[in-house]
Amino acid sequence: MRTSTTFKLPKTLKLARSPRYARKAVPHYNRLDAYKIIETPIASETAIKKVEDGNTLVLQVSIKANKNQIKAAVKELYEVDIEKINTLIRPNGTKKAYVRLTADHDALDVANRIGYI
Repeated sequence: MRTSTTFKLPKTLKLARSPRYARKAVPHYNRLDAYKIIETPIASETAIKKVEDGNTLVLQVSIKANKNQIKAAVKELYEVDIEKINTLIRPNGTKKAYVRLTADHDALDVANRIGYI
């Protein structure tokens, strides 16, 4: 005769797993390297004005990249020092980064070296 309103399953035997092959951990490749973080430089009129007047590079970057990753990628690719970075997500769904360079680096020289001015 049952005196409880709930039914509990009896404890059954649970054997340890014995896999057919040993699982080997394979390291994954770096999903966001410097070339995937920085997609293209933006060469609109306002971006060119920022390069000439504000010592700022304007770049389209990966949507998944954060400011620290963008800073490391710009430093690695263009060999410049960065003062600060501002990012925004554009209405078309891409991310834009304004990379302000320090006073000892000229954004116009870097833009000429990249080839978008």
